[in-house]
Amino acid sequence: MITIGNESSANCIVRFYGEGSSLVEDFPKVSAVFQGKYLQSRVLTDADGKIWVLIGMGKPEEVTILQLKELLAKAAKEVKCCEIAEAVIDISEFLKICGIQCVEKCVESIRLGLAEGLTYKKDAKAGEHKIFLAGIPEDQLAQAQELQREGEILGDAVTFTRNLVNMPGNKLRPMDLAKEIEEHVKDCEIEYVLYNYEKLQEMGMGALNAVGGSSEFPPCMCVLRYKGDPQSKEITGLVGKGVTSDTGGYCLKSRDSLIGMHGDMAGGAVTASVIRALSKSHARVNVTCIIPICENRLTAGSLLPGDVITSYSGQTIEILNTDAEGRLILADGVSYAVMEEKVTRVLDIATLTGAMANALGNHVTGVISDSDRIWSELEAASAGTGEYFCRLPFYRENEKMLDSEIADIKNMGESFCGAITAGLFIRHFANQVPWIHLDIAGTAHVGRPLYEFQAKGATGATIDTIYRWLRG
Repeated sequence: MITIGNESSANCIVRFYGEGSSLVEDFPKVSAVFQGKYLQSRVLTDADGKIWVLIGMGKPEEVTILQLKELLAKAAKEVKCCEIAEAVIDISEFLKICGIQCVEKCVESIRLGLAEGLTYKKDAKAGEHKIFLAGIPEDQLAQAQELQREGEILGDAVTFTRNLVNMPGNKLRPMDLAKEIEEHVKDCEIEYVLYNYEKLQEMGMGALNAVGGSSEFPPCMCVLRYKGDPQSKEITGLVGKGVTSDTGGYCLKSRDSLIGMHGDMAGGAVTASVIRALSKSHARVNVTCIIPICENRLTAGSLLPGDVITSYSGQTIEILNTDAEGRLILADGVSYAVMEEKVTRVLDIATLTGAMANALGNHVTGVISDSDRIWSELEAASAGTGEYFCRLPFYRENEKMLDSEIADIKNMGESFCGAITAGLFIRHFANQVPWIHLDIAGTAHVGRPLYEFQAKGATGATIDTIYRWLRG
């Protein structure tokens, strides 16, 4: 729980110090071992028994949004590590640097620093902490409280996504994921529709059914609609990949690659979290979220390389690789968003290609787009979140790599440009609606945390930026 305002009864105070600050005056005895270096920390107890947690900021003039998030998460982790029930975190130093707007990121980062990871251990216990944010001027308290709520909404969105993506595959079958999403948005002004396997067959969702129809746990599709600006005809479509278990099918993955493939539904989880956050903040925007959900299993009826299927759009697809399944289900999802939901622009997001992760690592999300306007808006939004994005170029030569001799398109290009052709395959089904593609194969989860606000496993990456982009 986070509250705006100081609390004299709290037995712990967290304070941030930059290099060369007044540390010597406040704590002369520790100045030799604590110089305020970035993320350096020190826990002290004074003569009155009060606990002081000192966190180094490095050079204050160089603090970025990303570093601010790290510093607040670090502070929360120190409180958590010391098992302190109540603590005051003084953010006055950040107000000098970033202004009152930093309250949102402070709250979000504290929540992420305190969050307990998903566990199935029998004796697992979750601690409770009450945090007071101090150092905010009286005349800015009302604004700070509004920003606090925004930070809590985003913190909850990221935490929900992380927990969902971290769930083992046997705990999250396709219909389980659909139910988790339904439960997640039930207290919002969001219309939720679920199409089960029988309905998908009637609708002609050929690509989605081809991937997931042979599994013992059949596919489904969630549609979520938020109408925050009923006077506007503009609708943003968010289409998220929801593969709850990906074996690769007959193009079977290696043992090491199979581990963690329960998280191949991260794109779907991100879109569900974003639309809920928009609803909770009463954003003036119309968003429709499409989440095709399935398992990509190796079964007697699974797709084979060389098969030709008919997608929801009516276009035929030659299957060259059964492990290139995410783009297949997104093709149906994007087609549905454009043809039935009449979205005026579309963003698809998926843990799509190892090629993107190999190129950009675990800290940069790859982007492909045919709309300079959407890309510039998203890039501008990322400046306020500390998340990194890189737009990859594409040309007519890349598009020709998907030409098929026996079908309208094939689901794989050459042995190079794999991340680009994967995105362009999805673009083929956007029917000339302005389109942007986010490949979070590298950023959706980490084996070792890169930042203090992360934990091993799912990250919830891109939620912050997509939310800020749509929020305006």
